[in-house]
Amino acid sequence: MPAPRLIAFDADDTLWPNQPHFDYAEAQLYELLTHHGEPGVIGSRFNEVQRQNMHLFGYGAKSFMLSMIETVIQLTGGAVTGTEIQHILDHGKRLLSFPIELLPDVPEVLMALKRQGYPLMLLTKGDLFDQESKLARSGLGDLFDYVEIVSEKNEATYQRILARHQVSPAQFLMIGNSLKSDVLPVARLGAQAVHVPYHTTWIMEEVPAEQLVGVAFHTLTSLAEVPAYIELLGSSPVI
Repeated sequence: MPAPRLIAFDADDTLWPNQPHFDYAEAQLYELLTHHGEPGVIGSRFNEVQRQNMHLFGYGAKSFMLSMIETVIQLTGGAVTGTEIQHILDHGKRLLSFPIELLPDVPEVLMALKRQGYPLMLLTKGDLFDQESKLARSGLGDLFDYVEIVSEKNEATYQRILARHQVSPAQFLMIGNSLKSDVLPVARLGAQAVHVPYHTTWIMEEVPAEQLVGVAFHTLTSLAEVPAYIELLGSSPVI
């Protein structure tokens, strides 16, 4: 593979923790509904509500919050109180404002790649306002040449981005924690994909093992390994 002309990074759970905040909010939902079913039953209903709502609400804290409210209404037979709804709204608002704490080595990796002359892109999916806010709170904005916030990460989305930036698939490298969003659609286009796993993954981003058979991508144990890996691809960016 040649050295990339454009390197894109996912944001949530690649540059900063995100899923743990949602896992905590979901645990609070189970506590709220403790008298209406076992956690497994509540979780299954909540996941199904989220799955049904994704095409309407998209991704992110606001969608998550609305799905929590809908789940509570369903499982309580409409008997949920205004106080309980407020409890859910409070957790949802915290998901929109939690402090951004960078994962290990993030600034160092980005600055190392910048020094080597690689154009960098932040490529994340979700609510525009929410993702812009997280980027601003992260303090990383000045390290990226481009920012793309999209509603979905699929092959069509990546094709549009490559065309807009006049980069061929072979010249593009995507780095992220999600096999579903950051690896599979990129690899299927013939672009380069690097998977950096995170310790927790949203259930909607999980991928059956059979879907990975024959898919070409590289896995690193940490973001700190990225500069050395890219150095192996070529001593300088392809112009």
